[in-house]
Amino acid sequence: SLDSAQLTNAAATIANMQNEVMQLQQQQQQNLQNKTPPSRSNTALHVCWHRGATVGLGDHLISAENQLSGYLLRKFKNSSGWQKLWVVFTSFCLYFYKSYQDEFALASLPLLGYSVGPPGHQDAVQKEFVFKLSFKNHVYFFRAESVHTYNRWLEVLRSTTQTQDFKNINTTTVH
Repeated sequence: SLDSAQLTNAAATIANMQNEVMQLQQQQQQNLQNKTPPSRSNTALHVCWHRGATVGLGDHLISAENQLSGYLLRKFKNSSGWQKLWVVFTSFCLYFYKSYQDEFALASLPLLGYSVGPPGHQDAVQKEFVFKLSFKNHVYFFRAESVHTYNRWLEVLRSTTQTQDFKNINTTTVH
């Protein structure tokens, strides 16, 4: 059985670990904010104005809770090729980098007004873990590297976009 000194020591260790986790989360959030300086063309206000969209306080609170980064494959237009990119999602926007070490984004994609859904048969995308982002005539396909990352990206993107008939994947095969 544990004595009071061991319990106190264990409690202190847990408190220290929780503090370290909070510091790491704060550092990660700061890193995301530092890597993605807003430009005039992708601020929420600018995008809302041009797309005729609105963003409520609840949307901002959800957006602050749902930040994500990781590698995704982006499908090239009119080609079967895919490009591996480090993607950062924060403040209603995807930022694309060649690698996680890059300081400046190659491009950004504000997601206000976009919808997320599975590729349709007409899209002829026959890969696993693919999702489609679309707004009017702008369509992008992204592929995750695993079922876990696929489901995580969907969870976060659904919080910002309109959702089209999409379910999390519980198996390893998607067409």
